[in-house]
Amino acid sequence: MLVLAAVPEVQLHKLRRAAGLRFALAHARSWDDALTTIRTRPVELAVVDPLLAGGASATEISRLRVLFPSLPLALYTTLSPAIAAVLLALGQSGIHHVVFARYDDHPARLREVLVAEEGRSTSHRLREQLAWMLAPLPSELRWALEEVLRSPAELQTVQQVAARARVDRRTFERWFLRLGLRSPRHFLAAARVLHAHRLLQDPGFTVDDVAQRLGYAQTKTLQLHARAYLGLTLGEMRDALDAAEALQRVAHGFAPQRARASAS
Repeated sequence: MLVLAAVPEVQLHKLRRAAGLRFALAHARSWDDALTTIRTRPVELAVVDPLLAGGASATEISRLRVLFPSLPLALYTTLSPAIAAVLLALGQSGIHHVVFARYDDHPARLREVLVAEEGRSTSHRLREQLAWMLAPLPSELRWALEEVLRSPAELQTVQQVAARARVDRRTFERWFLRLGLRSPRHFLAAARVLHAHRLLQDPGFTVDDVAQRLGYAQTKTLQLHARAYLGLTLGEMRDALDAAEALQRVAHGFAPQRARASAS
């Protein structure tokens, strides 16, 4: 999972130790860098310091919350009277974790925060919501498809997923057929559409941003997939569907009988 680290170098070093192999860090040295990184790379959570630009300010963090409200965000900063005022200003912004440098920023504590925020990420929520569909699959296939939900831009073809699961393509497809599901190719496309829908709920993303983040060579391909799996254009699905409705449409189209059973 990719984590935006909009923090000074000294804090970045500790974050790297905490991240281990589970989290990758994208370092942003300025607030402009942070915005660009969120828009262009598959960032799933952010760790930011109100002191990134030098002076303590809630303005840029408040801006991130307005533009990307679905992005889990934790603060990692230095305790001071100025920071206390920032925390007060951000009190209603939905930030769940604050870590103070040289006070409680042991790598174990930082990792605890990363794991907690991971649970609020888009990919984690999708994995939870689609668990009923993946549960009957063999563990190696289930794990590979969970990777698709974590990183839809990295695993885009049936062959790539089969290779990750260490099975041949025909075995992969037979399992889907046995469970009454549409082909794995449809699962991969539908997963990307659900990711696109979640991202487009945030006003900071354009359609082109989302297509780039999800690995589409052309935005029109995402448009076609949105029409195929949700019956709407990208603009329509952004305005007309909430997350539960989008998931239900995809589930009914992908596995109608099991979707009804899951909903009951």
